[in-house]
Amino acid sequence: MGLDKRLLEILACPEDKGPLWYFEDEEILYNPRLQRVFPIDAGIPVLLIEESKQVSDAEHQRLDSKKNNE
Repeated sequence: MGLDKRLLEILACPEDKGPLWYFEDEEILYNPRLQRVFPIDAGIPVLLIEESKQVSDAEHQRLDSKKNNE
């Protein structure tokens, strides 16, 4: 079960306030501008900067390709 579409419309990155990409199968929200991944824990987005992870350029490209192929 994924996140509610209405919730996804209002979620934003806590750092740059921009939109996030949602990857239901990986249970993450992704900020492509900052290359930062936010986890989803038990269906609840964890939008704390200190809980997020910076991704490598290769991981960014993988996620970007995945998003563009949706």
